[in-house]
Amino acid sequence: ILSKRENLEFETEIRSDSAALHGLVAEMIAAVPGIAVLRDPTRGGLATALNEIARASGVGVVLQEEAIPVGPDVEGACELLGLDPLYVANEGKLICICEAADADRLLAVMRAHPLGGEAARIGAVVEDADRMVIMQTAFGGSRVVDWLSGEQLPRIC
Repeated sequence: ILSKRENLEFETEIRSDSAALHGLVAEMIAAVPGIAVLRDPTRGGLATALNEIARASGVGVVLQEEAIPVGPDVEGACELLGLDPLYVANEGKLICICEAADADRLLAVMRAHPLGGEAARIGAVVEDADRMVIMQTAFGGSRVVDWLSGEQLPRIC
């Protein structure tokens, strides 16, 4: 939408990721009834949703940058528009937190569903009194994935 507003054109087609996830979620819950958190990363993207979860739950989150599935088209568009993909709304995606022992089984169920083919285990919940979200970077360092200050994108709905 922002590219259309600014009359920007990309070499690839940017498609909406909006999707009804109720069927996927039903299969997930049937396979792993003890799921602790299900959340959509619509407002504020993955980073904001994880910060909200960490704050509300009194835990920390450690992410693995290389495990987060960001397509090259999205990465390129974000770079061109000066956006961080961690804060971009994802309407056809979800965040799921479960016990580590259930993660592989749940991931297999998600990947077997047509809307969960790109599901990935991107991190872990850890004890952290400061309730921080930390990213282990592809370069071997780490950085805080902080709350977004201001609005990255203008609201459209």
